[in-house]
Amino acid sequence: MGPPIASSPRTITPKELTSLEFLPFGYVIESPLSSGVNSMPEEFPRSAPEFARANQGTALKASPVSPWVDKYSESSNHATKQPTVSMFTCFPRGLVQDKERGSPVFPVQILERHPYTTQTFVPMGLSPGDESTKYLVIVAPSKQPTNGFPRQGPPDLADVRAFIACGRQAVTYGAGVWHAPMVVLGEKRVDFVVVQTTNGVPEDDCQEVDVQGGTLAINLKNVSRIASRNAKL
Repeated sequence: MGPPIASSPRTITPKELTSLEFLPFGYVIESPLSSGVNSMPEEFPRSAPEFARANQGTALKASPVSPWVDKYSESSNHATKQPTVSMFTCFPRGLVQDKERGSPVFPVQILERHPYTTQTFVPMGLSPGDESTKYLVIVAPSKQPTNGFPRQGPPDLADVRAFIACGRQAVTYGAGVWHAPMVVLGEKRVDFVVVQTTNGVPEDDCQEVDVQGGTLAINLKNVSRIASRNAKL
């Protein structure tokens, strides 16, 4: 784990997760078809990449929908790398009630990054229209390198962003992008399939920093139907 970093008091209001808003940090994967389309459409939806017929005309395929980046050749370690598919079972997080604002918040206490690989989270078991359970995507760019972070800099806490994602969306964090561990909001757990490259060297696979002071928080007042699993300040 890298040296702890301090944050000035800051509360962030999350935005809806969209490909355009998230592009500086990675990629959003979602179907352009509405959940009510259950037979082959006469006209293909516009998308990048474009759809093509597959499986004897019974499916539409778009590829690639997200890059899989592997930069392990840049590491000074020479451990064997491999593609890794994992499952993370993530349970709803308890929120903190901010007395001053009268709203629930999520305090950001740790950020992590994977310096040599993209990391894709694909939620399973959530209906596209399920409003009772969502997940929170928290990201930050890197600052310039320092003695404590000689190759890639520490997270820029003045530019932390937050997004609300739903069950129809998967997300890819770019290689080296700082992000919070997965935060599920609402009533149900979410199982994620996670795709990345690893080599088994802890500092190559995942770097973490503690965010000190408890003053960096995500305001969840306007997130609909989030269960009131709140602790009191």
